[in-house]
Amino acid sequence: MTLTIVILALVTLQRLGELWLSNRNTRRLLAEGAHEVGASHYPLIVAVHAGWLAALWWLAPGQPIALVWLALYVLLQVARVWVLTSLGPRWTTRIIVLPEAPLVKAGPYRFVSHPNYVVVVAEIATLPLIWGLWPVALIFSALNAAVLFIRIREENRALSAS
Repeated sequence: MTLTIVILALVTLQRLGELWLSNRNTRRLLAEGAHEVGASHYPLIVAVHAGWLAALWWLAPGQPIALVWLALYVLLQVARVWVLTSLGPRWTTRIIVLPEAPLVKAGPYRFVSHPNYVVVVAEIATLPLIWGLWPVALIFSALNAAVLFIRIREENRALSAS
């Protein structure tokens, strides 16, 4: 149970740290003349991620840990760091458009249009599987897919307009 608490605490702290970083980057970008697009769906994203973490905190303690899934999740964190460092100060959890700024084509963006979403999709499925919680993986993967459908449509629209 202790390792479960450590894993969940680290993931929760990571997400909170990312929100702090995102808010800092968002404020800076807005001060530079950027604007937000598609803000109306943002609470849905927050709700899905908060619900996912809450379900894991509720259901995972006491469950056995599958080390293969844990190893895959750790690898996904390497990919997450690659995405964040590739976007640098332009990374946010919101859709923030900085007019006249070129699209990022470095790092994973050379290969995939939305690598952050690829990582998030994999994380939402993988983390619950560490504890064999496949219903949580399925439910939150479906909810995330619905939100990402809206999100990616909004982001592609914003990127093509800039």
